[in-house]
Amino acid sequence: MPPTVRPPAILRRYPRPLSQCRPYSSHPPHARLNLPIDFSTTSLLHHTSHSALSSPSLAPHIDTSTLPPSSKPSTTRLPLHSAINAALSHALGASPSVLLFGEDVAFGGVFRCSVNLLDTFGPERVFNTPLTEQGIVGFAIGVAMEGGKPVAEVQFADYVFPAFDQLVNEAAKVRYRAGRNAVGGREEGKQVLEGWGDGGQSCGGLVVRMPSGGVGHGALYHSQSPESLFTHIPGLRVVLPRSPSQAKGLLLSSILTCPDPVLFLESKTLYRAAVEHVPDAPYFLPLSTAEVLRPGNDITVISYGTPLYTCAAAIEAIEKDMKGVRCELIDLRTVYPWDRETVMASVKKTGKAVVVHESMVNAGVGAEVAASIQEQAFLRLEAPVRRVAGWSTHMGLAFERFNIPDVARIYDGIKQTLEY
Repeated sequence: MPPTVRPPAILRRYPRPLSQCRPYSSHPPHARLNLPIDFSTTSLLHHTSHSALSSPSLAPHIDTSTLPPSSKPSTTRLPLHSAINAALSHALGASPSVLLFGEDVAFGGVFRCSVNLLDTFGPERVFNTPLTEQGIVGFAIGVAMEGGKPVAEVQFADYVFPAFDQLVNEAAKVRYRAGRNAVGGREEGKQVLEGWGDGGQSCGGLVVRMPSGGVGHGALYHSQSPESLFTHIPGLRVVLPRSPSQAKGLLLSSILTCPDPVLFLESKTLYRAAVEHVPDAPYFLPLSTAEVLRPGNDITVISYGTPLYTCAAAIEAIEKDMKGVRCELIDLRTVYPWDRETVMASVKKTGKAVVVHESMVNAGVGAEVAASIQEQAFLRLEAPVRRVAGWSTHMGLAFERFNIPDVARIYDGIKQTLEY
């Protein structure tokens, strides 16, 4: 008599056949919270020209001197990758010392951020490089130290690690090593356009752009968020824009006005998902300045980049379910050096804080923000600062969304903090 064939152990664990189980990590049927973000209606994007041109975070910074007499500022509806392209185009046109290079940059890049720039500015200023991140960043540092303004693209943030030594041991230390922290050198907020060099040694003008974060199927080597690794390093700026209009203004400031090297991390998810009206004229948004996106009095939610959209959805659900609650939402924009003053003022007002980010929770940006809050606002806190972040594990493939904070996790974090 043949032996009894038993099903594999994994099948015995499930009360129903695997064919009826959900082998993916998108929202289930009849979900209440974890629904896809509707980028066409979210309040975090400018859906009309009037909204963009009247925005307190944009309007004061628009350079109207570039407009013809009696002309008014205008906007164009752009996705994130096109807003990046517009900023790069303006920077290349504004200063002869701006160079743009990286893997496949000349033909437009993997995400089409540099499309048509080779035709406009020529192969001496827009060009491809070999597949060597250490070489790309090392070359960019040399260009910056000679007075140029190199914009180097690392094709995915996951591949920046071979260049870690160049960024940490060279780029970040140039100003300190040259004794230029106190006097001399580029003044932040002021454009330096003409010629090469300003009479001294620095890496101001060096910008390393890289697509970052989860995309739904990037797995181990195309979905990492390495920003917190660089927030330990004095001398570097780490910027993560949330939208097309923010990306254009922050990138122009990084290239043309910042005295420090900048790591500019762009969300792969938002490259095409986030579309909004972007002012056509150039404008320069301040680095290391947070923005209050949604005022409130009961709790402060702090985030940056892509998770801001999930936070906004969670806040809308919380305010609907908990009558009278108003949540304040803050976009850090720059995660190092970050805007402590804005965050502390909000937390001292609300008494409660939740920090949300996509990267791993251990030693992440949220850890630094939470520690600073408890150092500077402890007596005003009514609950422990809560972190909602990626789990301390590597990115899976089919189950990537289980790793990244979703609306339900953020909702629970806010609710538990409010009810503490």
